[in-house]
Amino acid sequence: MAYNITDNCISCGSCEGECPVGAISAGDDKYVINADECIDCGACAAGCPVEAIEG
Repeated sequence: MAYNITDNCISCGSCEGECPVGAISAGDDKYVINADECIDCGACAAGCPVEAIEG
């Protein structure tokens, strides 16, 4: 199951740079994870300063 970015996202972009497969991009009001590309590594969650990413 892919990771998910919650509404607590502050759109800082730190998660995008942490993703080794480029599955994260800026959405309309928060960053989003492409579930088809996510490899469930958790790097994005570890890099999120507000813990807005759930696995």
